[in-house]
Amino acid sequence: MSENSEKIPAALALEDGTFVEGYAFGNEDCWAEGELVFNTAMTGYVEALTDPSYAGQILMMTYPLIGNYGVCREDFESDGVKVEGFVVRELCRKPSNYRSELSVDELLKEFGVPGIEGVDTRMLTRKIRVYGAMKAVLATGDYDREKMLKRAVEQPSITEVDLVDRVCVKDVRRLESGGDLEVVLIDCGIKMSIARQLLKRGINVTLVPYNYPAEKILEMNPDGVFVSNGPGDPARVRETIETVRKLIGKLPVAGICLGHQLIGLALGAKTFKLRFGHRGANQPVKDFETGRVFISSQNHGFAVDEKTLPENVEVTQINLNDGTVEGLRHRDVPLISVQYHPEASPGPHDTYFFFDRFADMIKNY
Repeated sequence: MSENSEKIPAALALEDGTFVEGYAFGNEDCWAEGELVFNTAMTGYVEALTDPSYAGQILMMTYPLIGNYGVCREDFESDGVKVEGFVVRELCRKPSNYRSELSVDELLKEFGVPGIEGVDTRMLTRKIRVYGAMKAVLATGDYDREKMLKRAVEQPSITEVDLVDRVCVKDVRRLESGGDLEVVLIDCGIKMSIARQLLKRGINVTLVPYNYPAEKILEMNPDGVFVSNGPGDPARVRETIETVRKLIGKLPVAGICLGHQLIGLALGAKTFKLRFGHRGANQPVKDFETGRVFISSQNHGFAVDEKTLPENVEVTQINLNDGTVEGLRHRDVPLISVQYHPEASPGPHDTYFFFDRFADMIKNY
């Protein structure tokens, strides 16, 4: 008997009618739905699986073999797996690494998330690159092809779903660095590597929910405010936009990824949905101040529309693949933001300096 004949079947249905079959791992008897997106990184699947920015999405890795170095909980970016489902070409079920604590299969089983292997991820990636990210359904165990295809079409778009509330803190939480700088971090679905980078610079971090009022933040008398990454359409996170709008000019403000987009919206700009987004660890970003090109780690499906930015806001960096905005700076008040993930995890460490700039900004305010 072949190895595949012992495996449990699984299927993936896309809204354009594409239907592919493979084999299940993780939760082997369930149904998941969301926007199918791809990540081009060769490593870092643990960080991706636990990144809250992937809430509402089925994640597909373009690298063909996933799981060979296993899973180490130290690499988690949150309290668990946040993707809706996981798609790979080939899954390594017997990892080999001295840090490994469990396999990807065991990780997804622990958090009840389904995965599918044995599908043509190259074909699916090319399709998404041409037609854009698509709504999809992933089913493991017994599945009904027609029901899956129907739901792939009828499920709400990611622009119609509120996702931030699913992944942010519900109560105020404090992280001590031992330093004397105080920052309030508005949590929209933070990767914990961001908080770790701030702590390394002697900054004490107070996490507050995305809908925490500006007035309460000002009562804390922090040295600065940081807006985190997170999932979904930034235009739907109205409470954070309003909070940031009230804080700009009163405190130094910085943001990453979704936080960058929310800052743009708070300044009066608009955002738009990218065809297939930027997800991976090899995105080239040009910095206008230094003229350098950095390789960055990214995970986002929306971008700030440069044409709608007010005159007192400067674009500091752009993506060299498509020219989209990667960095902003306010000319009159202390405010900086970047679209990429300077904390990497995984990815190159080219842009750690963003945290140094923020630390200097709050020290000199």
